[in-house]
Amino acid sequence: MRFLFSCRPGYGHFFPLVPLARAAGDAGHEVVFATGEGFVDRVRELGFEAHASGISIQEAEAEARRRDPDAEVPALLISMFTDLVPRATVADLTDLLPRVKPDLVIYEQSDVGAAKAAREAGIPVVSHVIGRSMPPAIMAMAAPHMEWLWDEPRPADLMLGDVVVDLWPDTVRDPEVVKVPTVLRQRPTAFDLDVPMPAVKAGKPLVYLTLGTVSYGATEVLKAAVDGLARLPVEVLVAVGPGDPALLGDVPENVTVANFVPQATVLGQAGLVVHHGGTGTTLGALAAGLPQLVLPQGADQFVNADALAGAGAGAKLVGPEVTADAVEAAARRLLDDAAVRQVALAAAAEIAEMPDPAAVVQRLIERVAAS
Repeated sequence: MRFLFSCRPGYGHFFPLVPLARAAGDAGHEVVFATGEGFVDRVRELGFEAHASGISIQEAEAEARRRDPDAEVPALLISMFTDLVPRATVADLTDLLPRVKPDLVIYEQSDVGAAKAAREAGIPVVSHVIGRSMPPAIMAMAAPHMEWLWDEPRPADLMLGDVVVDLWPDTVRDPEVVKVPTVLRQRPTAFDLDVPMPAVKAGKPLVYLTLGTVSYGATEVLKAAVDGLARLPVEVLVAVGPGDPALLGDVPENVTVANFVPQATVLGQAGLVVHHGGTGTTLGALAAGLPQLVLPQGADQFVNADALAGAGAGAKLVGPEVTADAVEAAARRLLDDAAVRQVALAAAAEIAEMPDPAAVVQRLIERVAAS
């Protein structure tokens, strides 16, 4: 069987699909990716066949701002994700699908144009969660602009369609995903980039700090977090992703700074994760049973921060709340809080019982066979 995964070019859009794609490959199936031209080589570096398709989120945002420089955030998002991104994906996949001939198309939830292209080509299609759903109020605003994407009857969630692979455990479940008619639960599964584990001193708890691969540019937030964490009796490992480590300047002796790290390995050694609230880091830390301090910077990171804090699995600091003093106090509390750690460990146990990617591959094959 031939699987085609469609995602927008970006680590946060691609990485969540990798465990399922690898499971399909391990089961002997062919796996192909379609993504933005600038990301094709990165996908190929992980061993997947890849083809250029569609535009990046950054390109869509630039065009949306050009069209309407005064647009507020909701209108900007609607223009990007109901028009610019899906139309580019539909155009390119309409040409690519007849050449690749997949038996199934799996798209990450922001790449909804792949759903339309697949249906028009008569190919079964499944969405894959990479974050939280659009808030209901925003979805209501977006719905009229998405009519062109769906035939009647339209699905309850216009991004996820009727079948979705869901990575969220019940502890922090997305209530909108629950409404999708067919939900295939999948265990959040870590994978490591082929990069070395930085050398950090043993003997003290390890705190992992990252703002991911999009928000890494919030240097002042990182500096405040580094300053606060360095005051504690811990070792701090900072991952700045594509950022420049030199922008942090001189750091204290108990702080190590790297670009990319083998995150699964780091989480296996850490005692606390301080991060931006991206879905991959959020779920990875939960799967490792770790308390989390979230410093959200954008997108659905604020919702993830709320979900973790509401579940008792961590804490959050937002906007001007992020100071060195506040980070120090919150991290000190989380490192010693048995109740928070117990919630995190319960979430880890729940995740461990969710179906693994290999089991989801088998269910997808059964769906295609029955279609």
